[in-house]
Amino acid sequence: ISKYKSEFLANMSHELRTPLNSLLILAKLLSDNKDSNLTDKQVEYAKTIYASGGDLLSLINEILDLSKVEAGKMQIEPRDIAISDLQEFIDRNFRPVAEQKGLDLSIEIEPEVPSHIRTDPQRLQQVLKNLLANAFKFTEEGSISVRVEVVKDRSFFEAPTLLSTGTVIGFHVKDTGIGIPKNKQKIIFEAFQQADGTTSRKYGGTGLGLSISREITRLLGGEIHVESDPGEGSLFTLYLPDRYIGLEEVDDDEQSPQQRQLQAPQQSRARSFAPKIRHAPPQQSREKRDDSRVDLLSQATPMPETAAQKQVDDDREHLREGDRVLLIIEDDVKFARIMVGMAREKGFKAVVATRGDTGLALANELMPAAITLDIQLPVVDGWAILDRLKRNPRTRHIPVHVISIVEKSQKGAAMGAFSYLEKPVSKEALEGAITHIAQFVDKKVKNLLVVEDDKPQADSIAELIGEGDDVKVTIARTGAEALAALETGGFDCVVLDLILGDMEGSKLLEEIKTQPRFQDLPVVVYTFKELSSKEEAKLKRYAESVVLKAGTGSPEKLLSDTALFLHRVDAKLPEKTRKILQGSRSEGDSISGRKVLVVDDDVRNIFALASVLESQGLEVVYAENGKDGIATLERNPDVDVVLMDVMMPEMDGYETMRAIRKDPNFKSLPIIAITAKALKEDREKCIVAGASDYLPKPVDPEKLIELIRLWAR
Repeated sequence: ISKYKSEFLANMSHELRTPLNSLLILAKLLSDNKDSNLTDKQVEYAKTIYASGGDLLSLINEILDLSKVEAGKMQIEPRDIAISDLQEFIDRNFRPVAEQKGLDLSIEIEPEVPSHIRTDPQRLQQVLKNLLANAFKFTEEGSISVRVEVVKDRSFFEAPTLLSTGTVIGFHVKDTGIGIPKNKQKIIFEAFQQADGTTSRKYGGTGLGLSISREITRLLGGEIHVESDPGEGSLFTLYLPDRYIGLEEVDDDEQSPQQRQLQAPQQSRARSFAPKIRHAPPQQSREKRDDSRVDLLSQATPMPETAAQKQVDDDREHLREGDRVLLIIEDDVKFARIMVGMAREKGFKAVVATRGDTGLALANELMPAAITLDIQLPVVDGWAILDRLKRNPRTRHIPVHVISIVEKSQKGAAMGAFSYLEKPVSKEALEGAITHIAQFVDKKVKNLLVVEDDKPQADSIAELIGEGDDVKVTIARTGAEALAALETGGFDCVVLDLILGDMEGSKLLEEIKTQPRFQDLPVVVYTFKELSSKEEAKLKRYAESVVLKAGTGSPEKLLSDTALFLHRVDAKLPEKTRKILQGSRSEGDSISGRKVLVVDDDVRNIFALASVLESQGLEVVYAENGKDGIATLERNPDVDVVLMDVMMPEMDGYETMRAIRKDPNFKSLPIIAITAKALKEDREKCIVAGASDYLPKPVDPEKLIELIRLWAR
């Protein structure tokens, strides 16, 4: 039954999302009114269409989410999230709603709450959004408050994950709304149920939000409790472990019979945690605990293995949350085996990819701690992989150590490679490289040396780059101070002015980079000095980047380059820094004039996608089925990117992608699969069939352009 239900969900998703796709895209284009040829009223109409389409999409997603949970298809993807980011998320999404309804909104984070917790950020935000949306929906006057605290009393919990964890976080959402009668406080957590049948007419909604929230909370290892009285408002509390723990991590010997029943098959577990009806416990102090680890197999998408890969006994089947994963992209099986052994000795779990395209897909799926990369690889070469990794905000922070027979040059360093080893390589050098990688991965704060004789300039550079807690900036005012600072060791990047009081910056650069121990130390030259082409070429022999202070967007370029060389994680940067980086990358990655092939059997989608692409200056060719798509590609071998619909008659997208990949001319052509199928395994099928990336319908125009910008270079 589960199999048929999943197939029905996939097909229903396709049938509903396909018309929504073109509706949303075209409504967004109209509401943007780029050509300024619509009246204000017409723009308002378009915005209404777009908003209504979005509401319909939300309903579809809610139904699919509930069905995914019941079928055991919903995946949890835990990672660290800052509590401050959650506070910002709530404020950004609900402050305008509060102002519109004339309600007070307060958000309070108790001092003992840790700065970060480890859970699935998207699912946590989904639950909080549901709780807050209900609070605002059923509150006409008064206030909504959110309070986050550490909870010590666990006597009222049933979830074994809450009983075994070191710290429990409580998220309290309190409103002054209509309240809920005691005898209705359980049924509101059932699908399609509300406290009163009349509320569905007065307030709208399907009654799915709390049911989905309960199931997601269970998957996150937590519980939802409610306290309410009619006319007195409601208090909903979400309790979660501060570190995500899978149910399988709880020792059976320590569980009560009641807890053990939670290990039953998925469908019987679905109702194991009935929401508790009780008063929330008082604020408690925080407790510390070790990081928990949970099986990652359900989260890491399995990639296709070649016969060569199967000869390497790697750790892909044994990855657990918290493991340091080293992705080894290497087509020499014997050498890959050696590296796997060394990686394990240094505390890494190792995963091997023997093809470039598979390595790139694994990097995006596993988000490893570090990568070793050969250059001469089948399908996609190492330079292309390095370029794509460093252009993608999700992966650009991952240190990539190039180990290749290709002669070392400044090219790898300039592209953001962490270090470079030429084959043949000795055992000692290889061990040293992996040790270096391990030390860098463990280093939470990166050290930046700024060599600048002008104090205001030095201070502004330090302020620009040093915002956030992941970089420590040291300032040297002279060449001598810089050399003395470098002797202490530990710097991860240098920003160097060429005009110094005691020596030429170019001489200092040469002196630094001719020392073997500093050959892999990234140096960014940042100067007002006007450079001839000959001088710039000479500098680039040693420097990874040259940025002219007088140039347009030079501070943004400096920030972007240092973020690349320091391997800073975009998601953990302050919002202001992220916005600067996003702006600088968008300006530098023009895609105007590139050619895109759209393969889709629905002419409405072709029209909608073409409208978005042409608005960015892209040239569009199209085909209405797989066979025509292949023929069109053969007539247009200069196509830069293919957008491939998956569900088509005659020859579907999977078969079409496999056929394209058989042609040597198109082995590395970027193909972005577009599908209305909503389940996670659909991504795996797309990658296995030959897709470079994946985008679900309805297509978000901004994400589409971002992907094309990433792949079209």
